[in-house]
Amino acid sequence: MQVTSMNFKARAGEKLADVKLQAALRKLQGNFVKGRADRITELDNFEDIRSAAAAIRDRALAHLDAYLEEFERNATAHGAVVHWAETAEEANRIVCELAARYGVRKAAKSKSMVSEECALNDALEAAGIEVVETDLGEYILQLAHEPPSHIVAPVVHKSKDEVSDLFQEKHKLVRKTGIPDLCREAREMLRPHFISADMGISGANFIIAETGSTLIVTNEGNGRMVTTLPRVHVAITGIEKVVPTLEDVTTLLRLLPRHGTGQSITNYISVTTGIKGQDDLDGPEHFHIILVDAGRTKLIGSDMQEMLRCIRCGACMNHCPVYQSVGGHAYGWVYPGPMGSILTPIYVGIENALDLPNASTLCNQCGVVCPVKIPLPDLMRKLREKQFERGLKPWPEKLGLMLWGWVARQPALYAMLSGIGARMLAWMGGAEKLIHHLPLGRGWTGGRDLPAPQGKTFREMYRQRKK
Repeated sequence: MQVTSMNFKARAGEKLADVKLQAALRKLQGNFVKGRADRITELDNFEDIRSAAAAIRDRALAHLDAYLEEFERNATAHGAVVHWAETAEEANRIVCELAARYGVRKAAKSKSMVSEECALNDALEAAGIEVVETDLGEYILQLAHEPPSHIVAPVVHKSKDEVSDLFQEKHKLVRKTGIPDLCREAREMLRPHFISADMGISGANFIIAETGSTLIVTNEGNGRMVTTLPRVHVAITGIEKVVPTLEDVTTLLRLLPRHGTGQSITNYISVTTGIKGQDDLDGPEHFHIILVDAGRTKLIGSDMQEMLRCIRCGACMNHCPVYQSVGGHAYGWVYPGPMGSILTPIYVGIENALDLPNASTLCNQCGVVCPVKIPLPDLMRKLREKQFERGLKPWPEKLGLMLWGWVARQPALYAMLSGIGARMLAWMGGAEKLIHHLPLGRGWTGGRDLPAPQGKTFREMYRQRKK
């Protein structure tokens, strides 16, 4: 997936003016946000579970090398083969080599954000292999040639009518408008691919060191068909997804669906351990697990390590006022919202995503709802500091802050200029007391009116009140 994060400001402006997108984003409030709020009330000890989940993730990261080696030993003991990929390109090469080894002509995929990071579909198609996304949302996006806009609901930006038009164009069938009819049509189109695919590709929400298992959480049956029907199963996931024990996973699963989709539990939790046994009715003959680094190890021991706790629930973006306003595509890479404002600069280079650490009000809604207590606003602030230290801030911003800093150190001059400014802004607000256009500050008034001040500075109003 091409990185376009440098264009965040321009794309955000376009998305704010997109009427269809704005209508789609409002549904997040009614579904995921309310659903999470309702579901966490089912847990009497919710904050204790959050603390336990954060501790589990921290313990895994503190001993990441040991747990990964334990995972490899146990996975290998059950017939799986574990591969290590330092880069996205290496992960793609491994999958393509496996496809060539087993004579794969078609691969059926379950949803995988790491494969989006790696642009795996492009690599497989370049090698002459047909790739079919089988998650309904990802399937729709594949037909539309679009990237996901949300990590849990990848097609949230599209309306039902747009999907109807797309299916009619691609499937060459009578246009359907009902959601059940559209889902059935997608199932009928995908069913032959499940049966004929030579390779199934999945991600992994967690990998379990104790058993050498991979685990996926889905609301559609496609995940189980992808991991059991093809003769070759390849699971591709980040190295940080390791969890010490099955019991640890049960703690995390009490939080993941509640924060991701507002459900007490998802429809399917699939644990895959090893290859098909002699008496098994289904399962892969060959099981390969690719553990991807792609920038993750450089976070270990750094001031950004807490970001590796992330369990990819999407709650931070559902509650973020910026994401709710501009949607996921504005962020320009795989991960949108607050998590993307941190992960994208880390993984692709902060110089390639200058706007993202600043795409936040620092209201801390994301930090409050994070199930594993990642201090997201603090991490964004640290990235802003790194931008400043490396001289990556735009020169107008640096010049403006330098001038403000100099004036702020001259109390009398600061008081005089702030008084003039307060009166000018009050005059600009007019009878409505709203500033529609702010010179040298179009970003503040481009999408909203700015309330005008009363015409006095805080100090003036404070002195007046004391009298």
